[in-house]
Amino acid sequence: MTTEIDLGRRIAWYRQRRGLSQEVLADMVGRTADWLSKVENGRIQLDRYSVMGNLARTLDVSLGDLLGEPSLMRWTADSGQSTVPALRSVLMDYRQLTRLVSRQPLGEARPLGSLDNDVASVWSAYQDSRFGYVTHRLVALIPGLKVAAHEYEGDEQFRADALLALTYQVAALTLTKLGEADLAWTASDRGIEAAHRSEDPVVIGSLFRSVTHSLQSIGAYAEAVQLTNDSAAFFGPHLSKPSDTMLSVYGTLLLAGSMAAARADDRDTVRTFLREARWAARRMDNDANHLWTAFGPTNVAIHRVSTAMELGDIQTAIDLGPRIDTSEMPTERRVRHSLEVARALSTSNRRDDALATILEAEQLAPEQVRYHFLSRNLVKAWIRTQRGKPSFRLADLAKRLGVA
Repeated sequence: MTTEIDLGRRIAWYRQRRGLSQEVLADMVGRTADWLSKVENGRIQLDRYSVMGNLARTLDVSLGDLLGEPSLMRWTADSGQSTVPALRSVLMDYRQLTRLVSRQPLGEARPLGSLDNDVASVWSAYQDSRFGYVTHRLVALIPGLKVAAHEYEGDEQFRADALLALTYQVAALTLTKLGEADLAWTASDRGIEAAHRSEDPVVIGSLFRSVTHSLQSIGAYAEAVQLTNDSAAFFGPHLSKPSDTMLSVYGTLLLAGSMAAARADDRDTVRTFLREARWAARRMDNDANHLWTAFGPTNVAIHRVSTAMELGDIQTAIDLGPRIDTSEMPTERRVRHSLEVARALSTSNRRDDALATILEAEQLAPEQVRYHFLSRNLVKAWIRTQRGKPSFRLADLAKRLGVA
């Protein structure tokens, strides 16, 4: 299914493939045939994941296929080497099972200090929204950490498994950002296994968040909410005298859960998760980036805006979103918030302001803007509904995003 077809026509294509009339599909998702007709004709723009997820489940397709998300670039511009195919081979390498069946050497283990630095470097690149670079680096880093986890013993083995788990996590987060949902799920699954082997509760908690994100990427919002609740119970014994790192991991798990709850149209759970996240943020002095969480009051406020948009509370997003100072947050968080603000502005018929917001975000993180559904969907809608010839800025942006 081509990614160049807009969302409405893609819905119609999958509906017809299943042999469903507009009346039948509309009834299955609790809508009217007139509403579905307007969606398929592009007269109604879908921008809520809860609605799109419901349609995807009913049409029996993945959320990524329905959205037509582009796959991660096949080659990195700076290295000329393959990315996703090579990373897929690494994630599916049968030798990950070797440790369960033998102690046959896999190679010489690198020093853990060097591997630790490499893991930190990849996470920093992810937070800088350099996704192609991250994917390329992971192709070599994951096998190196597998060797270390296999060859080291005792405390060094636990440390190697913790680093491997966190590397799988950044792989899952990156692949989720760029439309490789199934591969992200594989990375999360590998990561939670390594996290449990590490016996580090902070790392285990961090990987719960990874799985929550992966569940959302395939539209399994209710399951992501349930996992958040189950994971919160895991954190319970560790919250009597928590470190700031533990609080940060706990808080970001709740923020991920709040997005899942919003996409499941579960307002009560959204409020519960955000309230608990605010409690965790107040226990800390200010925003921090412990274990690459970027957690604190600012990230909680960012998620208030994002959940409000998912729930259709446009005015809340408009009132709060532009006032949040994200200048001290990592690039990935700043740009994700900017896209949410742009969506709110566009919904409020402030298209010029929304376009300016996306263009500013693109200056910070061109890869993130190019591959995110929100920016692509907004620009497609603006081009299609533009009266007369689109402005140079809009036409040029559409060309860069590959949606012209």
